[in-house]
Amino acid sequence: MKLEIIGGRLIDPSQGLDRETDLYVEDGRILALGERPAGFVADRTIQAQGCLVTPGFVDLCAALRSKLNARMATELKAAVKGGITSVCCPPDGSPINDTAAVTSLLREQARDLHLARVFPVGALTQGLQGEQLSEMFGLKAAGCQMVTNMRRPLGNNRILRRCLEYARTQDLTVGFCPEDYSLAVDGCVNEGFTGTRLGLNGIPAVAETLAVAEALLLTEDTGVRAHFFQISTARSVELIAQAQQRGLPVTADVAIHQLLLTDSVLDSFDSSYHLHPPLRTERDRDALRQGVRDGVIQAICSQHQPLELADKQAPFAETVPGMIGLETLLPLTLQLVEEGVLELQRAIEALTVGPARVMGLELGTLEPGRPADISVIDPECQWVLTEKTLLSACKNTPFLNQSLTGQVRYTLVDGRLVYEAESK
Repeated sequence: MKLEIIGGRLIDPSQGLDRETDLYVEDGRILALGERPAGFVADRTIQAQGCLVTPGFVDLCAALRSKLNARMATELKAAVKGGITSVCCPPDGSPINDTAAVTSLLREQARDLHLARVFPVGALTQGLQGEQLSEMFGLKAAGCQMVTNMRRPLGNNRILRRCLEYARTQDLTVGFCPEDYSLAVDGCVNEGFTGTRLGLNGIPAVAETLAVAEALLLTEDTGVRAHFFQISTARSVELIAQAQQRGLPVTADVAIHQLLLTDSVLDSFDSSYHLHPPLRTERDRDALRQGVRDGVIQAICSQHQPLELADKQAPFAETVPGMIGLETLLPLTLQLVEEGVLELQRAIEALTVGPARVMGLELGTLEPGRPADISVIDPECQWVLTEKTLLSACKNTPFLNQSLTGQVRYTLVDGRLVYEAESK
């Protein structure tokens, strides 16, 4: 299929591109930018005047399943509605992705849906039990680029060191969800003034920073590539920045809600704000924002966690942590731009080429010859997030019934139109 996108403002941080120009797609790839190629006749034209045209977003952490494929279809529909063309799926669904067979099945099911790309993240240990190494050779051969044990504790550092050494031999990145389990096990909010006043058990910031420091030492010792998922504290940003300055192969991401919210929103005991890691202080939030601005944090992710209604209907501490985020990732990121927290170019970079590079993917770019994964965005469109407008199977978000600005009009994956917004 030949397709042209006319009159949009193309923003592609991978090329330092920000200008009004046209884009041409043929056979699933970017054919050209700017002048129409000789003899090119489009099968479809998208008029993008007043819109941003960007690479499709790459989300480094979005849960798509509880039982295998139970929610993959609905969650991938939500992803492409949000302009997300590539999704990294964590290994802790059912069954746990600790074998090549599960990885292959996930990729095959995603291909059959013809929506967003899915990149399964493998388990670091068998069953995420923290004792025996997973089949990393098979996971890599089946398409995994990264392995992680999520927030599940490992038996000891000897096991972790062996995992890192073996992951390096397979050229795998190891993902850390940094947290000292013994310090965090009974907590549900940030340990501090707000949590104490509300009578809720806290997770101290040092539970994360202690785990970050330990992981960095082992990363330096083994030489493995390390990525830190959803960091939440100022000290973590500082430690990761120091490691990067020393030349360690270390990257990090942050969940979009950590850049907007602090633990001050917990006064209502609204379980929508029960998250893991928890919302931290204003100081932590500001440090995370600076980390994104400085490039210490390469990516902004949704940390999408679809939960049933019953999971959130209990006293705060007894509810399941998590919120959905695929459909709000774009407007919440644009809110940071509107508030002057991030420049538009940097915000788009943290959603596109930044996370693509973390995963070693040749995506997140509008460079001619690359796959035509594209988002066409109306940055001024105001809309209300309601249960009816959400495509996700679950509705657990504190942003429900709020007015948001910025909406995807079209999403393309491999040059195929996989989402088109309803006409106004």
